[in-house]
Amino acid sequence: MDERPDPAWLEELFEWLRIPSISADPGHADDVRRAGEWARDFVRRAGGQAELVDTDTFPLLVGEIPASNGASGTPTILLYGHFDVQPPAPLELWESEPFEPEVRDGYIYARGAVDDKGNAFLLLKAAELLAAEGALPVNVRIAFDGEEETGGHSVVDFLEADERGADACIIFDSGMPREDVPAFDLGVRGLIYYHLRLRTGERDLHSGVFGGAALNAAHALMRTLEAVVSMPGELRAGVIDPTEEERRSWDELDPGATVLEEQGARPADEAAADEFYVRTVASPAVDVHGIAVGEPRLQKTVLPVSAEANVSIRLAPGQDVEQIDAEFQRLLRDAAPEGAELGIERWASSPAGLIPPDSPAVRLAQDAFERVLGKRPLLLRSGGTLPIVPILADKGIPTILSGFALPGANMHSPNERLLARYVPLGVAAARETLVALADLR
Repeated sequence: MDERPDPAWLEELFEWLRIPSISADPGHADDVRRAGEWARDFVRRAGGQAELVDTDTFPLLVGEIPASNGASGTPTILLYGHFDVQPPAPLELWESEPFEPEVRDGYIYARGAVDDKGNAFLLLKAAELLAAEGALPVNVRIAFDGEEETGGHSVVDFLEADERGADACIIFDSGMPREDVPAFDLGVRGLIYYHLRLRTGERDLHSGVFGGAALNAAHALMRTLEAVVSMPGELRAGVIDPTEEERRSWDELDPGATVLEEQGARPADEAAADEFYVRTVASPAVDVHGIAVGEPRLQKTVLPVSAEANVSIRLAPGQDVEQIDAEFQRLLRDAAPEGAELGIERWASSPAGLIPPDSPAVRLAQDAFERVLGKRPLLLRSGGTLPIVPILADKGIPTILSGFALPGANMHSPNERLLARYVPLGVAAARETLVALADLR
């Protein structure tokens, strides 16, 4: 097939990418809504019905495109994606404006190019093309949210209350382990995200007068965080170990040392490279995302009295959110030095999820991808978090979780990018998958 992207398709996608729909920034709340309106209008132009449903946070796009034949008993396929994006900072590291899409060296550069507007566009475009040709063999339902990047639950709440269900779900919000090697993710990790506030006294103190005697908030915060960063056994409870088949599939992937090196990362310890896949997709992991304490740039000899931090734990499939939350908070409070006042806020949470690998929908989709890409998708797990996956599993809706991001896509980083030739290829794969899933009837 011609892998040159259609300029008209690119311009459609670029319209969406230009909207700075940053859900983590209250100043961009209107932009998140605009991004949802763009998707709503796209579905309507494709001959479907769609509306934005207001929630406590950001609007949810709900829509339908009916099967072309209108026959009873036609399978219903749910499409999920999200139209919010990560903040672009640090801006000085971008080689082009994050919300001015640009094609360079065969890649589309923009915030949201893969996560998730670029990926989600492939699904929308495939459904639109089939509908325009009168060849859409399934009923398509659409549920896109604007708060995935902030751990929101609007789409989860919607699906929990929705009794119509679906015969299968397609989500393009993932990627390939390497170029032209497609993959389906059978599992996603969960997430609990915290904000910590720690205080050690009434005011900052002169380090020459009080150093070594008075409690230092920076020291106290480091000691507190180490209790969870060290990953004690309590934070590993309930993990469902990967199967031997999954472990064998990792042998087809790039070695962990190579993946780390290509991303400019350094191993966390001596075993990190060898254990890369079990650590990043099948095990819990604690990470500190930011610390604010004292004065890191100017020479200021004080004992800081207050400190803050953001920290999260990724949950492996099988772990219970409430159980791990209780242990996580206990470990932090027990580790805080005597005299330190520790406040813990749980900002977001989502359980992990597993997808049955023997589902007919998964096998049909594998066949479809293989026909288009020439290679059968690997069955892996994702280290990321998608709150929708566990609820779909609970409702018995088999899910195809895939996508066209590459390891060097720079998701959540400056210079996010999508290989431009994956636009027509991804649309073709999505289209063939929708056609194949008609056999679920």
